[in-house]
Amino acid sequence: MALGTATAPYELRFDAGRICLDLLSTTHPEERLDSVDVLRAWITGSGLVPADTVLAHVDATWPAAFRELRGQIDRLVRGWPGSGAPAYDFALARVNDLARPAPPAPRAVRSGDGELVRQLDPPGCPALLAAVARDAVDLLTDPVARAALRQCEGDNCPIVYLDTSRGRRRRWCSSEVCGNRERVARHRRRAALTRA
Repeated sequence: MALGTATAPYELRFDAGRICLDLLSTTHPEERLDSVDVLRAWITGSGLVPADTVLAHVDATWPAAFRELRGQIDRLVRGWPGSGAPAYDFALARVNDLARPAPPAPRAVRSGDGELVRQLDPPGCPALLAAVARDAVDLLTDPVARAALRQCEGDNCPIVYLDTSRGRRRRWCSSEVCGNRERVARHRRRAALTRA
């Protein structure tokens, strides 16, 4: 999903390049996963489930479970110490545990016009957490993808993204957000220098 098309007013972002990194983005500029409604929007927006999947069974325990997984993934993505670091080893064990359950199983069903469409039975929290945790495991165990991880160079932006740009020169999480801020700040600095 492109920036700016998220469910307002949640301002969810899906431009980090991986579902697990999009989950990390839900902390900036403030906590986003603070309600069931926002979590439902994130689950759908991230592509974990088809847009028409009914998520009425999501309850108040789900946001805390997703925030806990987010914290463990963050620890793994931002730190790459050797073994023996207790917090890192705990995060690794926790993500591996959360990746174990089977992710949601799709099935093909006929839509109203007879076309086959992908549909899920209402997925449980462990199945959705497993899908995100498996994405993190895939990312962390792929040396090429891991080498493409970047921290946004925008002022006070903690977002980590996967740089798949040509030449691997991407500097910002989003050209429309942090990139525009940097360009405006640079323009103002130049204008201030010419006036002085």
